[in-house]
Amino acid sequence: MRIGHGYDAHRFCENKPLVIGGVTIESDLGLLAHSDGDVLVHALADAILGAAGERDIGYNFPDNDNTYKNIDSCILLSRTAELIRGKGFSIDYADMTIVAQKPKLSPYIIPMREKLASVLGISVDRINVKATTEEKMGFTGRGEGISAHAVVILKE
Repeated sequence: MRIGHGYDAHRFCENKPLVIGGVTIESDLGLLAHSDGDVLVHALADAILGAAGERDIGYNFPDNDNTYKNIDSCILLSRTAELIRGKGFSIDYADMTIVAQKPKLSPYIIPMREKLASVLGISVDRINVKATTEEKMGFTGRGEGISAHAVVILKE
């Protein structure tokens, strides 16, 4: 068994859809990033890569490569899963937390779990997603952006 942790954060921007956990969220603001800015998927991919002893998502899918410009982060997650399966690992469990003062994410949690499970090819009961605020403290609390943490267990 191996355990990995991932973290990602992006600031809000205009004129871009907000995508978290592979799900489009109703919002006036999206997240600034080279890709679609899906903080949850980025944190999850980093956790998977870390548990497998691989370099981070930025190394594997660099933001100076136009191949990844505005790419659906679930494509990157799928490629990450393929990479670690090729090394003899399988994803046993993933637990994630989204940190956002806004928008309200509770209506999207189940669709996020279903989407991530589908992309990874695992049962939805092996994926957990939670959302919290920071009680108006820090950059997420001030509504400047969103961050996410992920912890993953891989089996060899």
